[in-house]
Amino acid sequence: MIEARRCPHPAAPNSHTYAYIYTNIYRPIYRKKKIHTNGAVEMGTTSQAYLESSRVRETKALIAELCRHFYNLGWVSGTGGSITIKVHDDSVPKPEQLVVMSPSGVQKERMMEDDMYVLSPSGSVLYEPLAKPWPYKPPKCSDCGPLFMKAYEMRNAGAVIHSHGMESCLVTMLNPSAKEFRITHMEMIKGIQGHGYYDDLVVPIIENTAHERELTDSLAEAIKAYPKTTAVLVRNHGIYIWGDSWISAKTQAECYHYLFDAAIKLHQLGLDWSTPSHGPIQIPNGVPGNHHYTKNSAKSGTLSNGIEPSRRCIVLDIEGTTTPISFVSDVLFPYARDSVGKHLELTYDTAETQDDVKLLRAQVQEDLENGVVGAVPIPSNGEKQDIIAALVANVEAMIKADRKITSLKQLQGHIWRTGFQRKELEGVVFDDVPAALERWHALGVKVILSFNFGSRLAQRLLFGNTNYGDLRKYLSGFFDTTVGNKKEMKSYIEITESLGVDNPSEILFVTDIYQEATAAKAAGLQVIISIRPGNGPLPENHGFRTTKSFLEI
Repeated sequence: MIEARRCPHPAAPNSHTYAYIYTNIYRPIYRKKKIHTNGAVEMGTTSQAYLESSRVRETKALIAELCRHFYNLGWVSGTGGSITIKVHDDSVPKPEQLVVMSPSGVQKERMMEDDMYVLSPSGSVLYEPLAKPWPYKPPKCSDCGPLFMKAYEMRNAGAVIHSHGMESCLVTMLNPSAKEFRITHMEMIKGIQGHGYYDDLVVPIIENTAHERELTDSLAEAIKAYPKTTAVLVRNHGIYIWGDSWISAKTQAECYHYLFDAAIKLHQLGLDWSTPSHGPIQIPNGVPGNHHYTKNSAKSGTLSNGIEPSRRCIVLDIEGTTTPISFVSDVLFPYARDSVGKHLELTYDTAETQDDVKLLRAQVQEDLENGVVGAVPIPSNGEKQDIIAALVANVEAMIKADRKITSLKQLQGHIWRTGFQRKELEGVVFDDVPAALERWHALGVKVILSFNFGSRLAQRLLFGNTNYGDLRKYLSGFFDTTVGNKKEMKSYIEITESLGVDNPSEILFVTDIYQEATAAKAAGLQVIISIRPGNGPLPENHGFRTTKSFLEI
């Protein structure tokens, strides 16, 4: 081990300027080794004075304090779990801040400030603790290191917590085939960044491996696939949670563990945590995790109303199925088209709209490269009015072409939210829809809205503000365009995997579009085509069962 040169703790400067940090952090006073995820070793450099500054010492002490607290919560017992925090300094961009990380294989509740590792932003080990006498093991940086660095790299996190809390382990076992944990209508969901009480909180689940570092690629894939998540569960293992700061990460960790514990207790009570009403799941004897069957149903082979026992979920198309096409085409789309300019002008400088603009820029660039009709360049450094004018032109062309793309759906959802809040819009559903939703919900069949109409936000707005009132209490989830193209089989495979059913035939898909029905059938789903006023014609001999009312299903 190459030891760092020791010197008395210097008095930290009153304020670290950008120049000071970069002059001193990277001054080659001594060299340390960088341990890559592939095991290769590379040398790095930094300043001993900065490593022993008050900011670094305070971060080390904070991790030791948090580990003691988390030990008492049962999150880091048996030397398991770990914490890492970036050394905060307003003058240094977060991606360039130093990283302090707890060691591996030590008693977390007995750790001291000097037990911590300090890493560079790229993962170089700049400071490692001195070895302690037997029975202590030689110092070793956390086995979670590569996973922590992925969260820093991909989410610009300020802190990451890895917990072995029992709740985070057991909740992944409730459904061994599920690739997600879902929960809704719980107050503590509000403590998770970007979520509210009515939202579906979705946490991806990855499979465990023999060695922690082998989880790195799976964790990175989950972070990429779930852009809204701030955590990843590891089956039979624990959870990784990150936040903008240590306070954000800690707060969310507490909320996640509370929600996992609630789900386990609801499961024990026979209640479904993933639906708004948390109604009974009625699990038959000997069939754990097979929700929505009564004991008599298990014997007779049918639910109480005669529906095949395999039908556990109903996925509903919206436009032309639950809602008239005319409402979408003649009300919602014109409202978004006519309001887009005003919306962008009023909200242009907000983080939400800037995210919308970023998505639109990427889509328009792709459209220009592919020669899509109606796509016009968006100035990169022009006047705000010129940028907005180009955005409006592109959005109008996308709406006219009825394109099913995430960038358009996200912006439309934000515009419609304003319309519903101002009571300028009211959602419309067919007369048979409320009664059918209520009946299916009472039977324990999960009802999920599908993804051609718009973003999840737009779907919640429509069904939360209908001509029959708020119908969201009958719904278990929403899919949007991030799942994929609705006319492709792989999108329905993704839906099947997300719902965690054992067989695709357990899902009934109701749509008005023949191509969507064909794709869903190819993925193994049951399919019914909806016949509604204003819907387009179907091919002759299409071969699908049809319905004119949900009350027939």
